[in-house]
Amino acid sequence: MASKPGPLTQWPWQKLGNFKYALLVPWVARSMHKAIRAKNEGEEIDFLNLTILPTLLIRLLYSQLWITISRFHTARTKHKIVNKSLDFDQVDRERNWDDQIILTALLFFVGNEVIPGAAYLPWWNTKGVILTAVVHMGPVEFIYYWLHRALHHHFLYSRYHSHHHASIVTEPITSVIHPFAEEVAYFTLFAIPLLSMALTGTASIIAAAGYLIYIDFMNYLGHCNFELVPKWLFDVFLPLKYLMYTPSFHSLHHTQFRSNYSLFMPFYDYIYGTVDKSSDTLYESCFKGKEEEAPSVIHLTHLTTLQSIYHLRLGFASFSSKPYESKWYMWIFSPVTWMSMILTWIYGATFTVERNGMKKLNMETWAIPRYSFQYMTSSQREEINELIEKAILEADERGAKVISLGLLNQADELNASGGLYYINNPKLQIKIVDGTSLAAAVVVNRIPKDAKNVLLVGKLSKMACVLTLSICQKGLEVMVARRDTYEILKLKLPKELVDHVVFSENYENQVWLVGDGLKDHEQKKAAKGDTKGI
Repeated sequence: MASKPGPLTQWPWQKLGNFKYALLVPWVARSMHKAIRAKNEGEEIDFLNLTILPTLLIRLLYSQLWITISRFHTARTKHKIVNKSLDFDQVDRERNWDDQIILTALLFFVGNEVIPGAAYLPWWNTKGVILTAVVHMGPVEFIYYWLHRALHHHFLYSRYHSHHHASIVTEPITSVIHPFAEEVAYFTLFAIPLLSMALTGTASIIAAAGYLIYIDFMNYLGHCNFELVPKWLFDVFLPLKYLMYTPSFHSLHHTQFRSNYSLFMPFYDYIYGTVDKSSDTLYESCFKGKEEEAPSVIHLTHLTTLQSIYHLRLGFASFSSKPYESKWYMWIFSPVTWMSMILTWIYGATFTVERNGMKKLNMETWAIPRYSFQYMTSSQREEINELIEKAILEADERGAKVISLGLLNQADELNASGGLYYINNPKLQIKIVDGTSLAAAVVVNRIPKDAKNVLLVGKLSKMACVLTLSICQKGLEVMVARRDTYEILKLKLPKELVDHVVFSENYENQVWLVGDGLKDHEQKKAAKGDTKGI
């Protein structure tokens, strides 16, 4: 949100969540009714009206492809323009990127009804395409340039445009994140070529839809955090640098604020002397790449359910910015989901999900392209182990100090909690850890300082073993109520700590360490009032 939000900052349907798409239902129903009635009565069908919904769906898919590809490339490339990671506020702020696509569809439905010359259009009209190009290059680019400069005046900037500039590290969907009032101003501006076609009788369906796709393409391209426009294009056609901006050109606007104001065509920046002097230098340096620091920590995770792939950062933005929760309507994507699973199964390799920086700590998240159910299949274990080992060796080669294994990547039956990789690679320098040591530290820290012993109840697990070791090293006794658990723990603990584990059927301890499998009769033996369960 802007630093001093002005009037009409919030979108009208902000509180509706995903139910905002219900606003389109009456218009789509009306469109279908008109088409069916026209067909039954032998009248002309308004194909522009019919193509509004398909155009919306195409734009949603097109935008999602930009999100996925750019995030995947940004996470793995060393050619980033701004070498910083996204903050969590930006991820939350930009998850409603589809608002402007819904608004476009609603305005097209209304315009189709009330604007003369905006209905019953042909599929193609060459004059209209030329008119759109001329009007965009002239009035649209010119007005946008001065509107953009006005938005950087402190009065408008603090109330509206600062919301967009809160994103220093840009990605494609950053381009469409604006307060509602500012977005209305842009829509009014972009309507000029469309209205010009309609009022001159040169409008066509392809020209209207094509103009929207062009705006999307240039918006998304200009907000990528890596350079996409090849140098040979500017070498072949020298004037192109005045007619097409680049991601590095617009990135300078987000980092320097007072330069490179143009929409898509930088020639007005050149005319009015607002081109950043480092534009060409930055463009050239982006192709050379930057030597990145070795990651301090790498977390090697894996996919869980089939739908979990959409919750990665390179999946759906509205999902990845929220805690994981299975959605019933995601079964609509079942064909795509199963196809992605098959492709990753056959061709998949470990990939970088995201990179994050916390002061001097560089962290990366990598993912094994396998789902939970595949880990349960004995025929897949060898292949999964190879993927994990290859990832560990790559992390070691890059100079990472620690690699933490996600839940199923550290299973005892798979690789003995990572110990197998030390056996296979004796010269391995990287430290392999799992989540149990961290969880054990949290639990131990919660044990009251005046406690002399604790009671371990429930089934024996890897977590219970690590926890018992940590408590014994602290000098406390671990009372075990089950004989089989007691015997196993004695075998697993170092000899000097065995005496700290005591078999006892006395359940009167004040501190209980409760694991899975706690039985009702055991729980009833807890002392009333002052027993603390952890």
